[in-house]
Amino acid sequence: MNDFLQYWEHISSGDRILILMGGMIFFWLIEGYYPLFTFSFKRYRHAGVNLVFLACTIVLNVIFGFSTIKICAWVTANHFGLLNIIHLPEWVRLILALFLLDFFGQYAPHYLMHKIKWMWKFHIIHHSDTKVDVTTGTRHHPGEWLFRETSTVIGVFLLGIPISYYFLYRSVAALFTHFNHANIRVPLWLDKPISWIFVSPNMHKVHHHFKRPYTDTNYANIFSLWDRMFGTFAYTDPANLRYGLDVLEDKTDENLGYQFRLPFDKTVKTDY
Repeated sequence: MNDFLQYWEHISSGDRILILMGGMIFFWLIEGYYPLFTFSFKRYRHAGVNLVFLACTIVLNVIFGFSTIKICAWVTANHFGLLNIIHLPEWVRLILALFLLDFFGQYAPHYLMHKIKWMWKFHIIHHSDTKVDVTTGTRHHPGEWLFRETSTVIGVFLLGIPISYYFLYRSVAALFTHFNHANIRVPLWLDKPISWIFVSPNMHKVHHHFKRPYTDTNYANIFSLWDRMFGTFAYTDPANLRYGLDVLEDKTDENLGYQFRLPFDKTVKTDY
């Protein structure tokens, strides 16, 4: 366990990018052979649009990520936070950390972005994609990154997350994001059991349905238990779904200028 944690504590930027891009490429290839939906679109153009948002996220992580690392170092040095108070085996602490970080880093800010109008206007970019695939998981407005990262930092501080746990969480979260958004066909007999504990592809696709109430369900990224506990879990056959949003025109989903301006466009009406 020590060697495992040492690796994550000192993981290189190259390894982190390899995990991020490797997971995306892996599911991108599977999509080509076992697609859930056969879209009539140019995959490379669609991916290019979404990867612009990924590039923005990477830049923001480089600029502001040092502060998160400093907080990890401080809570570790000062034995601050929940995980430094309770005494559990290391592997239990690690699983508990991943579980709780899924709440602070994903469920909580995601839920708020669906309930607070001005936050929703930033998150709307993610939902505007009418052809959900593995690259959709990277489609986040820079403003949304600030909401999620702020909530994650609060979690890191309150829980007392060490650097090794934080970097591991980031990689696990990225792989689940690729897995859940990938346009892959997963049989119900396999997908449903996965969704009992974890967020499965079919489960997350429900969240991308073009209108409520399905849009306001399934907020977690790794553990479906959060949605089950808070009553936001939903499941249906993916064949019943349509991607995009009922307040936007489908043809705008690959217009980068329009997408970046969406949070500030007062002509876009929402129910929030």
